[in-house]
Amino acid sequence: MPELDPNDYDISELGPALKDIEDVDELREILAAEEAGEDRVGAKKLIESRIEKFEDDGEEVDADALDPTDMTVADIGNAVRDIDEVDQLESLLEREEAGEDRSSAKKLIQKRIDDLSESDEEEGEVEADLPPEEKYPELNHPTADKRHVRAIEDGTYRDMWVYCETQRGELLDVSREMLGKARQLMDDYNDDYDEEERVVAVLIGDDVERLADECIALGADVVVYKEDERLHRFRHKAFTEIFCDMARWGGDPGVGNPEESDWRDYDEPRYVLFPATNNGRDLSALVQGELDSGLASDCSGLYIESAEISNPVKTGKPGTTKTFERILHMKRPDFSGFEYSTILCIDNPHRDFHPQGGSVIPGSFEIPEADEAREGEVIERDTDLSDDWFRVDVQEADVLDSGVDLTGHEVIVAMGRGIGDDPTLGMELGVELADCFDDADVGVTRGIVTGSYQFDGHVEQYTHEERQIGETGQIVEPKLYIAAGISGAVQHKVGMDESDTIIAINTDPDARIRDFSDYFIEGDLFDVLPRLIEAAKTGELSAAVANTAVAGAGGDDDD
Repeated sequence: MPELDPNDYDISELGPALKDIEDVDELREILAAEEAGEDRVGAKKLIESRIEKFEDDGEEVDADALDPTDMTVADIGNAVRDIDEVDQLESLLEREEAGEDRSSAKKLIQKRIDDLSESDEEEGEVEADLPPEEKYPELNHPTADKRHVRAIEDGTYRDMWVYCETQRGELLDVSREMLGKARQLMDDYNDDYDEEERVVAVLIGDDVERLADECIALGADVVVYKEDERLHRFRHKAFTEIFCDMARWGGDPGVGNPEESDWRDYDEPRYVLFPATNNGRDLSALVQGELDSGLASDCSGLYIESAEISNPVKTGKPGTTKTFERILHMKRPDFSGFEYSTILCIDNPHRDFHPQGGSVIPGSFEIPEADEAREGEVIERDTDLSDDWFRVDVQEADVLDSGVDLTGHEVIVAMGRGIGDDPTLGMELGVELADCFDDADVGVTRGIVTGSYQFDGHVEQYTHEERQIGETGQIVEPKLYIAAGISGAVQHKVGMDESDTIIAINTDPDARIRDFSDYFIEGDLFDVLPRLIEAAKTGELSAAVANTAVAGAGGDDDD
């Protein structure tokens, strides 16, 4: 067994865990351990890609020996990256034209030729960067006022800032989650880079100073706040201006330098995190746009490491690779919820993209245990608020239903795609089973939320997104979790695998959910749930499960 056991990691955690392992033999041992354990496709791809990276290091490509007729377009794309001689590439292009003559393959080879030719012509010099109004004088430039940001030269960036959203005078749980994650990230960052950078919590609102101690207990080193009775409700303009003023406070962003600050000595934050709530999404986009930087929205995974980039927009020179240090890697689920993208916010040669920023999906991280003994600095930003920021006011508002919170229940009955034969009956059975317990509710998988199932009105309320469990939904930890007709995709596993006892019902004996269930019942939920309902009503559920189920991989035969 290798020193790193991949089966101890979720896929979102495995990438960062592998980042320092470069030995191919050790990586092969890790791959074998994954294949012998959970055997996850995504995990194996991660490990295999790292093996390929270090297997290829130092190997020279014999361009003249390449036969494009025996290669896929992807093979050609990988090969040409390691060919630096234009005449060899031109020869390869001729062989492709004489053989398969694939337009996509020819484009790849020609692009490599163009990149190398352009690089030779530039003789190592980066093209001069012109401001947009000079480069395109015929266009209107409404964002020309942001030149004060681009005017930073040799800018200094430090610390991770966390916007701590509040509601009805209290921190949102996602704010607490982000503070805990920021603390862990910056502790690791300071160890890796021998720095002493901080977590800075930002509070904006009415009567928010009293929350500063909680922010510090949850991981902040510094709390910067601005309070005013006019800020009791979120205002796009006011909150954006205040946050950006704080971010530039004491820095040197060119035109319109803000006043000096005695608590920081850098131009702008290195990283910023916002909650991916309705207000947080709005604010994050507005702030990052005003600061002339980038934004990764709706992230569920964060880590900091270096990145090798060959894009000439970022390196300033075609055909070269540059290592960017201290890059915040922001992982987000795609629209299907089953794949992930990792977003990077990286500087161009002539302009900085700081702060590196992202918004975080609520429930992505654990809420840390508060350390009341932690000490930190609390700083008020005493600046005037413009009346123009408050031209629109809300005279009356109704508080809507806050939605369904599944996190506090002792029992959760979760329904998946297995209800497909009779969706309404399947949901009825799930609701009836949940009603057998004093403290229970019904949840669903993403497949139910996004599927095209037709439900009768009396159960449709149980199929909405607010009841979704998983990485893009709620994270639950009940004493008993009953999963009916759920295959066990990793995105769903993230939302429920901390449950005390998991009972899974599935017709497929090899369903992935069996790997992390305590009890597995092979059968159709339409047959199994009525028996569990009857057993629950008579107080014999434990005996019924014991007589029907087999131990899952997550359970113990002696339970």
